Amino acid sequence: MEQAVKDKHHITAPQDRIPIFQKVIYSIGAFANTAQAAFIGQMVIVLNLGLGVNPALVGLVGALPRIVDAISDPITGYISDNIRTRWGRRKPVIFFGAITGGICYALMFQLFKGHSELFYFWYFLLFQTLYFIGFTCFSIPWIALGYEMTPDYHERTRLQAASNFVGQLPWLIAPWCWAIMHYQRWFLDVVAGGRVLAIIIGSVIVGCGILPAIFNKEYFSNLPKPDIRGGRNVMKDFFKGAFITLKCKPFVKLCLATLLIFGGFMCASAFTIYVVFFYVFKNAPVLDQAYARGGLLLGFYGTFSAICTMGVIWLTTWLSRKLGKRNAFFITIPLSIIGYALKWIGYNPNNPYLLFIAAPFIAFGLGSLFTLMSSMVADVCDYDELQTGTRREGMFSAVYWWMVKLGVALSSFISGLLINATGFRQEIGLAQAPGTMLWMRIFDIGIPIVTSLIAIFIIMAFDISEDRAYEIRDQVERRREERRKAAIQVEEERRKGERRQQD
Repeated sequence: MEQAVKDKHHITAPQDRIPIFQKVIYSIGAFANTAQAAFIGQMVIVLNLGLGVNPALVGLVGALPRIVDAISDPITGYISDNIRTRWGRRKPVIFFGAITGGICYALMFQLFKGHSELFYFWYFLLFQTLYFIGFTCFSIPWIALGYEMTPDYHERTRLQAASNFVGQLPWLIAPWCWAIMHYQRWFLDVVAGGRVLAIIIGSVIVGCGILPAIFNKEYFSNLPKPDIRGGRNVMKDFFKGAFITLKCKPFVKLCLATLLIFGGFMCASAFTIYVVFFYVFKNAPVLDQAYARGGLLLGFYGTFSAICTMGVIWLTTWLSRKLGKRNAFFITIPLSIIGYALKWIGYNPNNPYLLFIAAPFIAFGLGSLFTLMSSMVADVCDYDELQTGTRREGMFSAVYWWMVKLGVALSSFISGLLINATGFRQEIGLAQAPGTMLWMRIFDIGIPIVTSLIAIFIIMAFDISEDRAYEIRDQVERRREERRKAAIQVEEERRKGERRQQD
């Protein structure tokens, strides 16, 4: 294990610190990046509770576009690693992705009542697939840009903390999606509310997403252009890079841990809405009142959770500085497990707001996960350069976030099946069977606990400590300098040869 306490820590050199303006602009990009996950997870329920689409089909429509992600993510990462333009490697792709992703998000929810269940399925599937293709072009190079903005072990954590902090702002708003869409003074029904809200969210994604492309500085924009000619060689190089990435054992451990923790959280979130509406407020006189009261509870709970998460991000950064990233993980994730267990007490029809006791503990899960994991992936990029001599942040960000998306896809698909398996029937409203709501709560609480425990055992084998990270950095920078001098020497010899030929 890493040393838990040190008398002397590595101090970040002034040249390794990221300017405040650069941190702020990069972090605004996190708002766009998180908005898509935060809002789509809250709004997709319109398909079931607003348009009557079967929960299994809703789960399937959330999972199928991830097949496209399996292809588009690594391709986008490869492109952003290898293209060379006057604007850099990452920024043109970020700019294009933010605009296309925002437009497709707005179109995805332009649905109207009166169509068949299959029409809604195919319409949503088409535009969600186009949305993910577009948004991948933003998110993958934006994440890769963050990995390369500083070589310092602790400054990487501070950048990811700042980014994750701003990225929590959509989670302050997202829990209110149902309450906003269901607010009858503004909208005829939740379907009409979803159409308007999607346009607003799509516009925010475009506005926040293009700022990093305009103002952020690329630190490896002048790398030599890879000597890869011909489509066959490009494909060969692409698959070789992907294979090398998946062979990197420290990286695979980070991916699996993230897949488990985030996937477990998203799976639980799918059940939470149903438990609140149909169990916590089961004694409401009519279903509309259960929706209204449940929407308020979800809104306040979600906002409170996001505020707690912001505090956790700061605390995680401090713990990482004192104990190391891995040891901080071993503190925060067990605390989140306690939070999930407390939800069993919090789901109380007689005292609905008792659910708030779980929020501060659950916040330790996602609040620490992406702060620590993203910083650790940046350390792995240095480790990979030491092994291969190549900078491949784009490929690492693509594979890592594809695993995150895979977690969302699996949670969407599995939760849809499990909701059906509980015996839930939308048409009977609040008259759900007791066994249905019992299994809803068991899945809601049990799944993230199990996945988090498995993730802890996986990270126990991750061995890039603070000292090891600085050793890797020193070796990487020394080899870069050696390669630079060798390249200069080769160029000088070439010029001498040309002069001799001319003489």
